[in-house]
Amino acid sequence: MQDYAAAVAATGSGTELLDSAVAHVVRETGASVAMLYLLPRNDTTLHLTVLTGAPGQLAAPWTRVPLSAPIPVADAVRLRCLIWLGSQEELARRYPRPALVLPYQFALGAAPIRTGGAAQGGLVLLWPGSHPAQLTPDEREAVVRGCHGIGMLLQQADGSGYPVLPGSQPRVLPPPEPPAPGPAEATALSEFVRRLPGGSCSLAIDGTVVFLNDAAAALLGAPAEDIRGTLPWVSLPWLDDPAVEDHYRAAVISRQQASFTVLRPPDHWLSFHLFPNASGISVRIVPTSRPGPRDAPAPALPTTSAVPSRATALYHLMHLAATLTEAVGTQDVIELAGDQLMPAFRIQTLVVMTSVEGRLRVEGGRGTHPALMDRFDGAPLTSPTPAAHVLMTGIPDFYSTFTELERAYPTAGLRNAVAACAFLPLVVSGHPVGSLVLAYDRPHPFDPEERALLTSIAGLLAQALDRARLYDAKDRLAHSLQAHLLPHSLPAIAGLDVAARYLPSTRGMGIGGDFYDLIRLDDTTAAAAIGDVQGHNENAAALMGQVRTAVHASAGAPPDEVLARTNRLLTDLDPGLFTSCLYVHLDLARHSVCLATAGHPAPLLRQPDGQTEVLDLPPGLLLGIDPASRYPTADVPLPPGAALALYTDGLVEAPGVDFDDATADLAAHFALALDQGMESVAGELVRYAKRATPGTDDIALLLINALREDGWG
Repeated sequence: MQDYAAAVAATGSGTELLDSAVAHVVRETGASVAMLYLLPRNDTTLHLTVLTGAPGQLAAPWTRVPLSAPIPVADAVRLRCLIWLGSQEELARRYPRPALVLPYQFALGAAPIRTGGAAQGGLVLLWPGSHPAQLTPDEREAVVRGCHGIGMLLQQADGSGYPVLPGSQPRVLPPPEPPAPGPAEATALSEFVRRLPGGSCSLAIDGTVVFLNDAAAALLGAPAEDIRGTLPWVSLPWLDDPAVEDHYRAAVISRQQASFTVLRPPDHWLSFHLFPNASGISVRIVPTSRPGPRDAPAPALPTTSAVPSRATALYHLMHLAATLTEAVGTQDVIELAGDQLMPAFRIQTLVVMTSVEGRLRVEGGRGTHPALMDRFDGAPLTSPTPAAHVLMTGIPDFYSTFTELERAYPTAGLRNAVAACAFLPLVVSGHPVGSLVLAYDRPHPFDPEERALLTSIAGLLAQALDRARLYDAKDRLAHSLQAHLLPHSLPAIAGLDVAARYLPSTRGMGIGGDFYDLIRLDDTTAAAAIGDVQGHNENAAALMGQVRTAVHASAGAPPDEVLARTNRLLTDLDPGLFTSCLYVHLDLARHSVCLATAGHPAPLLRQPDGQTEVLDLPPGLLLGIDPASRYPTADVPLPPGAALALYTDGLVEAPGVDFDDATADLAAHFALALDQGMESVAGELVRYAKRATPGTDDIALLLINALREDGWG
């Protein structure tokens, strides 16, 4: 352990120590690409930490993956199971967003990394397109072993006091070194290449040219020294066609041969054949005749010096478009835009500003200086600032150097904050509604094609923001309605430490039928209730208000009578919705509780020594079905120091996870928080739920701790 701690202290974040573990999993499974994600404590975003088998630019759109995202690794971590996708068709059916951006042949497996029941991250493995549609038992076992080993390594790191944390950028491992040939073998190899017809070329995994013979240089029409070490679609303008780079991507991802034909102006047709493996891509270049209609090449495109390359920009643009379709609120749009745009265009800072009552307002930002526009926050739209000018005119401004910006706006006050920047209008239906500010730490020339592309991206972002602002307005309305239907605060009851939480679902209106209540009856008795009305809309919320009113009206009666009266009310109303409810009568003088349930999950009871169990309650029918339903009760001791956790199923339910197992996990988290106040425990359990559940259902939580005479739980 001490050796490990010393190693982590010497290497900084400790991510280097995961390199060999990831490489070992690749060897054991036969995978071609591996992506290791870490989930820092109290975080809900997976961070790509180690990548091998592919260049970093291909993984850039997925360096940060929210646990709620419809992405295989997020599902694997959240659902605690192995996700297997044996073909491109299956990927497209189950996960259309990544399939749209990676339309290549490959198999994919994603598995969770857990230690002691807690999620630590996830591992994504890609196999070549030639892999069978099913994972073999040996491969599956190797994946499980690999994830377990990485989990143990992370647990050891935590125990040493030096937890492994993701870096700002993932570590990209170099490909395996091929065995070095001896002198005689090297000579024979050189002669072999020289005798081959056409040209021979070798690309590294990242696409850069590491070798080409004289014949290849002659066919490409450029000196070998001008091509070696470059990306061919950058150094050779006639290869700057998105289709060319797409063939390279296909070869890297699928590990299968790819071929295409390109015109080298004015009239030289060349056929390229790509042969990939783990260390790079061998390329054969041979002259050919003009292709026929069935083999027509992609049209030649004009010379460009845009950075990033055209195909890379389109790759990120497509991913951004697919991602923004799933954005909900304004902050979601800004976060997703930052994740996609900043690595693609080497942007250091991104800020979104909008117009509110004739003034600029910063909606959010990401990057090195996310607060650089704060000095303009609240400035009138008539003020002499670049963000206001762009918003008012709808015309983008590009400043390749700070000198250019200072010349145009001497009072901008951005010295030492930006070296170059772009101010882009956010236009919806012909009307500017905001500004997108992109800042760079170094001078940045904006050529015409890049300006056009960034302007198009701003338009795409504006449409997403417009939808998000509409959602935010509806969400605020829903939350306001929910706030008026739920208790504003819990009553202070002597002898009890209590806390409650309500989280709306992430889908629909953000309003639902989950409710809770704590009612003071007299000096030694109280009542608690929690329930869940079917649905996530205004009808469910309205019925929830009626159920709460009915429970309040009957509070103090035995639990079976409270539920029976409420049930008769609901069946008379016939709302077409069913409701679960748990009612608890607390007798603080006798240190006991009496409970009855109407189809609601049983609460957790934590004893003073920390032992926690799910109470075994006699079942009762949901409210609103049968007016004659009866609700048997159960009496349970509640000694000083014991605590109850009442919750709705949104706190534990997740697709593919057994409800009893999920409840046992919740009980374990409740037990571990023995010495904490209920407010702190409620926060811990909500954070657990955000990591363990998909968030598609409302969550209500009510914690009740019977204090000991010394005032401690």
